[in-house]
Amino acid sequence: MVQNGGNIELQSHWRGLIDPFGRAITYLRVSVTDRCDFRCVYCMSENMAFLPKADLLSLEELDRLCSAFIARGVRKLRLTGGEPLVRRGIMTLVGSLSRHLAAHALDELTLTTNGSQLPKYARELADHGVRRINVSLDTLDADKFRAVTRWGELDKVLSGVDAAQAVGLKVKINAVALKGVNENELPALVQWAHGRGLDLTLIEVMPLGDVGAARLEQYLPLSIVRARLAEHFTLEDINYRTGGPARYVRVAETGGRLGFITPLTHNFCESCNRVRVTCTGTLYMCLGQEDAADLRTPLRASEGNDLLHAAIAEAILRKPKGHDFVIDRRHQRPALSRHMSVTGG
Repeated sequence: MVQNGGNIELQSHWRGLIDPFGRAITYLRVSVTDRCDFRCVYCMSENMAFLPKADLLSLEELDRLCSAFIARGVRKLRLTGGEPLVRRGIMTLVGSLSRHLAAHALDELTLTTNGSQLPKYARELADHGVRRINVSLDTLDADKFRAVTRWGELDKVLSGVDAAQAVGLKVKINAVALKGVNENELPALVQWAHGRGLDLTLIEVMPLGDVGAARLEQYLPLSIVRARLAEHFTLEDINYRTGGPARYVRVAETGGRLGFITPLTHNFCESCNRVRVTCTGTLYMCLGQEDAADLRTPLRASEGNDLLHAAIAEAILRKPKGHDFVIDRRHQRPALSRHMSVTGG
């Protein structure tokens, strides 16, 4: 059972988290595991060496860490992985964190998932106050899906989407645009998602980790994708935001929303309100930089949270203005050695 670690500290006791560029940090993404039941070609190598389980924060420690950030003004908390729903006991953590929703200290508790475990967990997620989830789905072609995920089965993911919608969860589909793989399917993916009442966000492949494929072979600029989609649909820019980096348009023909996340062709750093914590308690102030802070040591050094709060505050003062992702003929090696699954996207 996750312990609450005492009542959350009063917001007035701790200052909010403001980075050197005046951006308030209100969005925390926490990887609860580096493990996954898929091996997506842009995220992992096929034969991953996972962290020893002893290195991972316990569920109690994850709860305490998240609660410290909430005390400092974080209003949106996203659980990620790997695949968060393969972490043993994950619903105990979700249930414990939901107390911050009930106390109005947190606006949203959500997660990003590959969908494979949703038939099992969708009802519990909804019961714990989760209202919205992201499901990663790059293709509706079963053979291509198997090739992209290496281990995944499309019908299980589609059943997961069904289960989530059946219990009232709002589902957004995330699709990575992959050259020569799904680029010709994207108009159909828009039609499918919007036909089910689902938002769709397209994402450029990011140069993280050695995944056994040349990044230039995977990379499809979303500027090209948008131009191609404009041949099929009328795309109207809108001001809709979810707290993340996506820029949205409305598709006139479907009435649905379509987002674009463009870390390479147009980075979204100027409005970044996010930081990420790994399942080992490492805080990354920027997805695209190596600078990080160890939160596990202060977390375990004392039953109180003063050391933890000091480490968080010091780290936020080092948050950079932006990342430096590049993919071209001269930059085919990953920009960073860590895999996407380590920091959870």
